[in-house]
Amino acid sequence: MPEEPGGVGSTLPRRQLGRHLLEWRTRAGYTQAKAAQLLEMGATSLGRLEKGENSRIKTRDIQAACDLYGVPEDLTAALVGLAKQANVKNWWHQYGDLIPKDFDVYVGLEAAASKMIAYQPDLVPGLLQTENYERSLGQERWPDWSADEHDRRVQLKMQRQKAITRRTQPLMLDVVVGESATRRVAGSRKAMAAQLRHLADMSTRENIDLGVLPSSAGFPGGISMPPFVVLLFGESAPGEPLEPPVVFLEGVVGNMYIENDHDVARFLRTYDLIRNRALGDTDSRQWLRSMAREHDGAH
Repeated sequence: MPEEPGGVGSTLPRRQLGRHLLEWRTRAGYTQAKAAQLLEMGATSLGRLEKGENSRIKTRDIQAACDLYGVPEDLTAALVGLAKQANVKNWWHQYGDLIPKDFDVYVGLEAAASKMIAYQPDLVPGLLQTENYERSLGQERWPDWSADEHDRRVQLKMQRQKAITRRTQPLMLDVVVGESATRRVAGSRKAMAAQLRHLADMSTRENIDLGVLPSSAGFPGGISMPPFVVLLFGESAPGEPLEPPVVFLEGVVGNMYIENDHDVARFLRTYDLIRNRALGDTDSRQWLRSMAREHDGAH
């Protein structure tokens, strides 16, 4: 795996690889020492692999671990693909490249995060979508899918949303949606009204901070920003991040994961500008409930 000239590259692919290997070793019932013995490698080396600390990974070691743990073939291909990712500063994950299309790297990251910061100018953020809203988007995006396939996709999304409603250490969510996200209809007007009321209700939770950016607020920072998500993974006792924060940019043919400190800091500064122009908590809730009434009255 070549190093990028001029600095350390993204650790994200190998961190995700390590998370999966640890999960599957645990499922298989092996201690780290026993698994390392059977894989003919040092326990320290396996530990570093599971923590995403190995900068050079042998794909045969990954294949052997997957065989030992009983990892399904399609997931094995994805994990081997993660091991082969070049060590670049910002990781571009193109669908169907080394990693299968149906392997969702982002979901694993989201599950490990302690805080999410998100800006969505046109869409309701995924973790705050209702079933009807999510289903209508899926039917637009994958019109050839069967009803069962859409059902499975919706259920997976609903499962992910438990991260913000669980009692123990719920995911902290700081999000701004654009005015357009409250006006553009996904599905029916009735479904949209229900979605906006859901947003207003969820914004009353202690772990959710939600603002609406009205069109009248102009362009904070003098630029039209695309949707983006910043994932933060908590801090150790001395205040150091447990893992580097990641900016996620979703695309039609692939996704971009940005870890470069300077780039992440620029996204966070831009988010602060957006947040400062957005309506406050109470005004945002009033906006959402007012828009819900508009949608109710229009159907």
